[in-house]
Amino acid sequence: MEITVDQMYNIENQGHDMGFLKKFMMENAGAAAVRRLIEGYGDVSSKKILIFAGMGNNGGDGLVMARHLAGYGANVTVKLLGSVDKIKTEESSWNWGILEKMPSVALLTGDQVKFDLAPDVIVDGILGTGISGEIREPYASAVNYINQANCFKFAVDVPSGLDPQTGKTANIVVKCDMTVTFHKMKRGIPKRRDLTGELFAEKIGIPPEAEEGIL
Repeated sequence: MEITVDQMYNIENQGHDMGFLKKFMMENAGAAAVRRLIEGYGDVSSKKILIFAGMGNNGGDGLVMARHLAGYGANVTVKLLGSVDKIKTEESSWNWGILEKMPSVALLTGDQVKFDLAPDVIVDGILGTGISGEIREPYASAVNYINQANCFKFAVDVPSGLDPQTGKTANIVVKCDMTVTFHKMKRGIPKRRDLTGELFAEKIGIPPEAEEGIL
């Protein structure tokens, strides 16, 4: 069953109101994404993984992935596309705070998208389901960096620039090898398999009762 972006938003809010907090959803999403990444890519130990994190919850899922990937022995660099004080949600800030206590993960912030790094894997946690209008800097440079890189590319929830509601694309869009979306498939995403690569919808522990009155 495919759902709309608004339905997903309302399901998350209803689940949160039941006590299944959004930070738990984020934790489970990041963990599920890492399991799929390892299944599709293979062993990540000592591999260079670059995670682009936007300022919203899509970036937050990427921050959770960073912690889990470090636990699998990966060499993780997180690029937050802005300054820490501009992180938009409490759950993303909370996860950034954990990474700040982890010397095993390299943290970069700000608008510059230049790296002396040849990653084996790039994680796109730039823009999630809330995309609207054209992609601006510094996000645009990050999207272009990903598309020019020669490595395995993994999208969290949706490739940045793809509208998960309609399947339309922004001015630029990430082309991925694998995409993992959460809870249920958003209806626009499967329309662009050329951009998503292998596509999965993973459960993240949201109670089925959270769908009541919405689906």
